[in-house]
Amino acid sequence: MSARSIDAVRSALGAGSLIPYLGPGVLALAGKDCPLPASPEQLVAKLTAQASVPHKIRNNLSAAAQFIENFKHRKTVKKVMSEAFAPEVSPTRLHWFLAAQPKLPLLVHAWYDALPQRALATRPSWGMVQGVSQSEHFGNLVHYFRPDGTRVGAGTGAASAAEGMPPAIAPHESAQWATLLYQPFGSVWPAANFLVSDTDYVEVLTEIDIQTPIPEPVQNIRRGRHFLFLGCRFANQLDRLFARQIMKRSSDKHWAVLPEAPTRNEARFLAEQNIERIEVPLAEFTAELAQARAETNGAWLAAQH
Repeated sequence: MSARSIDAVRSALGAGSLIPYLGPGVLALAGKDCPLPASPEQLVAKLTAQASVPHKIRNNLSAAAQFIENFKHRKTVKKVMSEAFAPEVSPTRLHWFLAAQPKLPLLVHAWYDALPQRALATRPSWGMVQGVSQSEHFGNLVHYFRPDGTRVGAGTGAASAAEGMPPAIAPHESAQWATLLYQPFGSVWPAANFLVSDTDYVEVLTEIDIQTPIPEPVQNIRRGRHFLFLGCRFANQLDRLFARQIMKRSSDKHWAVLPEAPTRNEARFLAEQNIERIEVPLAEFTAELAQARAETNGAWLAAQH
């Protein structure tokens, strides 16, 4: 591992200028026996085990979810997704490490599990913003939630009332949170919101170029900050598109822990976004980062005596 890279990541993290971006691969840190799907391939296998879909789309998560939604109803998709991410799993070392950082303005979690929420529960001031399906919440692109899972009315009074919610408490209660957890694809907790089918994505992608689906607090926080991609792959066009739009107008320097050789599309994306590839396993990177941080804290404490 490049000492220069780890020093740069550690420095940015300590300064609050780094935004961790977690993908499904982070669940590999939970061990081989982790019951949660740790990749789109594992998740689509769970979906197709509950409902038969045409062979040609059996390995395509969004297409398989769309087929089930069309022929078995949206409730079936939500039920299977909820069951897939229902098992109680403790946060990994990486989740705990990130949740313990004094300065963590934004954490992006691009998967459906609730491990980040469980780790962040130890923080005094935080909240969530999650992408929601237009099929279930027409007219809403995101919902905001407090740490206890209660929803914050973050839209207009009319929009909130239409869904049986009280008018907004403030323009954005989230502005008072020290840490914002952003889950663009939704999450199993607290309300089982999932963006997973083709229709879900079409509704978002029609406006993502003008940033409408990206929550305003996220747009504000990301300015001038770096991103650190952990457990992410960019071989899929959808993953690249979301990452690109979430990163927009941020810093011009980022990192990605990617031990596997990148595909041609991934390599092009990394170069385009100036994302430096850190070629080590995620577990090793996490251990190195945590150790480096502990040594820094130890040196600081020693200097006080």
